[in-house]
Amino acid sequence: MKRILLPTLAGALVLFAIVGPCITPGDPLAQNIVARFAPVGTPGHLLGTDNFGRDVLARIAAGAQVELFTALASTVIALTLGVLIGVTAAYTRGLTEGVLMRGVDVMLSIPPLILALLVVAALGPSVPTLIGVLALLFTPGFARVAYGQTLSVRSRPFIQAALIFGAPRMSIIRGQILPNIIAPLLAQASLTIASAILVGSGLGFLGLGIRPPLPSWGGMVADGQRYLATHPMLMIVPGLFVVTTILTFSVLGDTLRELWDPRERRGR
Repeated sequence: MKRILLPTLAGALVLFAIVGPCITPGDPLAQNIVARFAPVGTPGHLLGTDNFGRDVLARIAAGAQVELFTALASTVIALTLGVLIGVTAAYTRGLTEGVLMRGVDVMLSIPPLILALLVVAALGPSVPTLIGVLALLFTPGFARVAYGQTLSVRSRPFIQAALIFGAPRMSIIRGQILPNIIAPLLAQASLTIASAILVGSGLGFLGLGIRPPLPSWGGMVADGQRYLATHPMLMIVPGLFVVTTILTFSVLGDTLRELWDPRERRGR
């Protein structure tokens, strides 16, 4: 049941991010001071309006598009760079392996949120900056996974046979190694999407994420916090979307890892 429900929910969230801004009524940036603080369930404003009279549902949908695009883009970049580093280090060994993996270890030793705060504060908040920062943060994780999996696959008989018959290095990597390490990398990608949304929302909450007036879930939570005593739904609604999305992709990643790794199944 979980193996069907989680991919369906993740797909629904992605679909909502893609088509949500097109089907939700209202402009997420349009202000209407007369209609400010409309409660949840108001006709024409299903999730109410905020302190500027902007439609909360429209802003949630627009924020989903920004949040998931940022998370997916940074994950794809981190996956590409991490696989390049990890596979190169594991396949070439020697000095190259030492330099690349020690660099990965240094990156992993830096607290990710502190590094993100430093880079964003220096370069200024924007979508490209946030994508670059998140990709930088999560590349070492993919590199470690790709490195460990490549070391395991590299010692298998079919790789040794390909080397004996003189198969080109790139042919072995593309045809033999990458297909055998893609499953754990996809599980890591799902977990990374959840982490990217968490860090991105945290930066948005601190005012260092997506620059207003572009909607972001973290920024909406921060704005709603000021009215928690009088209008709590302004903070609760975007907070629920953040928590639901993070939990969905986190549990999906754990499920994929359990499905593809026999050791995980035996340990449970």
